[in-house]
Amino acid sequence: MEILKKLPMPDGMTKAEIVDLLLHEEYGYLPEAPQSVVAEVVGEEKNFCAGKATLRHLKLHTKNSFGDFSFPVFYACPNEKNEPVPCFIHINFRNLVPDRYQPTEELIDAGFAVLTVFYKDISSDDGDFTNGLAGVVYPNGKRTDTQCGKIGLWAWAAMRVMDYAQTLPEIDGGKISVVGHSRLGKTALLTGMLDERFFCAISNDSGCSGAALSRENDGETIAKIYEVFPFWFCERYAKYANQEDGMPFDQHYLIAANYPHRVYVASAEGDAWACPKNEYLSCVAASSFYEKQGKPGFVHPPRIAEVGECFHEGWIAYHKRAGTHYLSRDDWKFYIDYLNQHL
Repeated sequence: MEILKKLPMPDGMTKAEIVDLLLHEEYGYLPEAPQSVVAEVVGEEKNFCAGKATLRHLKLHTKNSFGDFSFPVFYACPNEKNEPVPCFIHINFRNLVPDRYQPTEELIDAGFAVLTVFYKDISSDDGDFTNGLAGVVYPNGKRTDTQCGKIGLWAWAAMRVMDYAQTLPEIDGGKISVVGHSRLGKTALLTGMLDERFFCAISNDSGCSGAALSRENDGETIAKIYEVFPFWFCERYAKYANQEDGMPFDQHYLIAANYPHRVYVASAEGDAWACPKNEYLSCVAASSFYEKQGKPGFVHPPRIAEVGECFHEGWIAYHKRAGTHYLSRDDWKFYIDYLNQHL
């Protein structure tokens, strides 16, 4: 844990200062919130999952100062409920319900609703800024060096799903968590940083430029990620390639800035590219910021986590499972256990 002594710390900063630093230097500034969000029901299956749930195919229509934008969302909610239920907003890699990354029936059985957005329905996962939301925000396909890349645009859409979720009487608006895997785990953490309405932001194997510290990262580095995926970030982020030790921040700032709500980071033993050690140490480093706000931060032993361990006592939670880069049913079970413990 020697790396912790080398890190800049956010403890003397306000949350607003941390947020501005990360947006200015890494993720870019997002478009402003819409004037309105209206849902259109495109289709409905009332006997989904053998009658356990209703599945609606929605289209969310947003009116914005920069132009109108619409995108599809799936919404599955338990049919049997005595009170408003907790909910996941899942930013997913596919437009399938259920999906290999989303065991929808198990979530329904656990008493959760789930709203699912397919990230490429927002904008393509490439350097083309002329399609989807990117084409509305950047009509000439160009952006300034501090305007957001695709991660910011996907996060903007996830917050619009949250806007809609807050209008649903069957959903407990104070018990909604956002979850994503890999690049979408980075997106979930950014979404949680910017939207304090969430109960928890959940990062599954988000790795470099997500939950994992960039300093002394023996997996993916800023140079490697920016060479292949520069369009995920603002253009200013390029200057930190191979310059991690000189950065005025590291990824524990992103975890810390999810205050005042909870945050959950998950790693997989075989996911070396995401550097599980640095994902864990990022939680350790972020803990003091929560503690200074009077919340228990990351409650953990003074060592690196072992496979199969989960730490669920604090406002920062963590688990490390066996296996590789994947959003598994085991991961979902850990998330449900943690939320049920604290909801």
